[in-house]
Order: sequence, then C-alpha cells, then structure tokens
Amino acid sequence: MSNFATSIDVRTLERGSKKDIIFEAFEKLNLDEKMELINDHDPRPLYQYFMSKVPEKFKWEYLEQGPEVWRIVITKK
Repeated sequence: MSNFATSIDVRTLERGSKKDIIFEAFEKLNLDEKMELINDHDPRPLYQYFMSKVPEKFKWEYLEQGPEVWRIVITKK
C-alpha cells in the first residue's frame, strides 16, 4: 500500500495542462497528505511555481533524481 494520497505520472499528460492538473491535485490534499510526482526531467519550474503560489504550504522532496526518471514527493503543510 502506498503512503501517497495520489500519484501523477507527468510523462503521460498533455503538454500545456500539466501544471494545472498537478496543482489541482495538490489543492485537494488534506494537511500532511502526500502526492507523488513522476517525470522524465527535473520539474524545477514547477517547484518555482509552488514557491510563488504557496511558499509555506508545501514540502518538496526528491525520491529519485534521474537521469531518466525523477520522483518527487509533495506534502501539503
């Protein structure tokens, strides 16, 4: 059993809709719930987006950092 409330494989999402889908999933999390994000590159711009929108309401933690797969846990604080 996973300890993630949701898991999103960004590699399967259409370009242009990714950020909205990810942020919407984050907003649905309860406090201290975690979501897993899977991507084929470092989603650093997404981290910057979270910093601009909810700077003190999330925790970003890398589980895997490439070179082919990046896995990030985003926790709602």
